[in-house]
Amino acid sequence: MDKHHQIVVVGGGNAGISLAARLRRWKVEDIAIVEPRDQHYFQPLFSHIGAGAARMAEAVRPQAKVMPQGVHWIRGAVTDVRQEESVVVLDGGDRVGYEHLVVCPGLQLDWDAIPGLAEAVASPHGSSNYDAELAPKTWDLVRGLRAGTAVFTQPPGPAKCAGAAQKIAYMACDYWREQGVLQDIKVHMVVPTPTVFGMPDVDKELERKINEYGITLWTSTTVASVNPEAQTLVLHASSGDQEVRYDLLHAVPPQSAPDWLKATSLPPSESSGGFVEVDPEILRHPRFPNVWSLGDAAGTRNSKSGGALRKQTKVLAKNLTAVLAGRAPDTRYNGYSVCPFTLSRHTAFFAEFDDQYRPKPSYPVLKMAKERRWQWVMDRWIFPQIYWHLILKGRA
Repeated sequence: MDKHHQIVVVGGGNAGISLAARLRRWKVEDIAIVEPRDQHYFQPLFSHIGAGAARMAEAVRPQAKVMPQGVHWIRGAVTDVRQEESVVVLDGGDRVGYEHLVVCPGLQLDWDAIPGLAEAVASPHGSSNYDAELAPKTWDLVRGLRAGTAVFTQPPGPAKCAGAAQKIAYMACDYWREQGVLQDIKVHMVVPTPTVFGMPDVDKELERKINEYGITLWTSTTVASVNPEAQTLVLHASSGDQEVRYDLLHAVPPQSAPDWLKATSLPPSESSGGFVEVDPEILRHPRFPNVWSLGDAAGTRNSKSGGALRKQTKVLAKNLTAVLAGRAPDTRYNGYSVCPFTLSRHTAFFAEFDDQYRPKPSYPVLKMAKERRWQWVMDRWIFPQIYWHLILKGRA
């Protein structure tokens, strides 16, 4: 055994950092975070970067700067969890023991799940705001297009803030309209769901904007393959496969739990997608009482988002500290999630809902699913500051 800590957190993203910071504030002393990356990103800003409304410098900090004071940073990548030994194995062969394990490595982007997709986003005509290196490229493509066809795709299955796949489509159309070229661009948006989102009020507001921009909406449709040389993609729709040519492609890849996690004993079965088995309210593993999970890699029912994670962090911190004190965990997560939709480069609205897509507004007297300027200000300017200065400090 190379190291041993009371609490080992796998993943130094939003989930791991904000949870560790909150636990430190609550006087938990021996915490280690396992994280190989040296840069920390606030990914919700990537959509604004791709639309020319933000700079990458605003969305990144050195990992060392966001690591909570007093927390041990183990710079390595996890390759295995041996629960029977209470040990995490790292890529260099080191073994880290734990009394309690929190698993929150996020999702992996499965570029190779769709033939030709990786090559397409690396080509001169494709991009994706789900990659830090590609988000600035998206803006180059948007401002460079004056006529032709633009295609924006959303993947099936679990995805981190899946609505972000649509945000860039609306903001790009707003820019093209400002430039007087929108009428010369055919815009397609591909979603895997029967409606554009899945909640009547949200669908109504999004459909209003889709009609305003003249976007062709493909519902219950997925991308089957992409040919980057011919600049075409095959769409698998209920009416059959159809080929669409593009001059600009913004694609979001399918996503899943990390491969190493899929191979451990933490998921409930091989067919579960590799997500950590947890009580969806307590966030504790039902078979391994010293294992916990939150965020995108947790097998919860909610839509995966930063807003969901903020609620989960408080729940897990309270429950874990209760167990450390010899009490039963009794704080419950209610399935809350939120998806901000930027409808232009100056307006937005928030969709708030639970794990059954029922409305769950923070302010019931205020209709949030309505396009407003102040909601865009919240998403673009205020939330990033809350993230860097409060959430990552365990204070929000």
